[in-house]
Amino acid sequence: MQFKTADLSDEHREILQVAQPIFLSFGAKPKFCGEIVTVKLFEDNVLAKEQLGKDGTGKVLVVDGGGSERVALMGDNVAALAIKNGWEGVVIFGCIRDAADIDEMGIGIRAIGTHPFKSHKKGEGDVQITVQFAGCTFQPGHFLYADEDGLIISPKKLL
Repeated sequence: MQFKTADLSDEHREILQVAQPIFLSFGAKPKFCGEIVTVKLFEDNVLAKEQLGKDGTGKVLVVDGGGSERVALMGDNVAALAIKNGWEGVVIFGCIRDAADIDEMGIGIRAIGTHPFKSHKKGEGDVQITVQFAGCTFQPGHFLYADEDGLIISPKKLL
């Protein structure tokens, strides 16, 4: 899909939110977009993995991990699951691991950093609720566009 967040911002500025530039880019797909699906959790990736195990065609998983830098919420196995199920990308307010392997995989991921520890496995958190981080409100059903210039959120599909 061809788009530039800069061009979309020029055309639709009045309806867009722009995320603060706190994310690092991982994966071999630097540009992605789709309908937002949300998960809110803390240092426990069970619900995120469950969502990525579902059909993600045309969707982006937004994970509010509370900004924790103490564990990774995604590794190469979970990234492979996301690819297998057609997810367009994943945005994580938290860390990933296996970054070198993920960088070779056909998915776009934004995260705040990396950490070698895996997450806890309790299954606690919420799915499909409004979450807030990086100066934005991410609502299920809204649309996210990410490229080399940043991350924007729209209440309607732009492409």
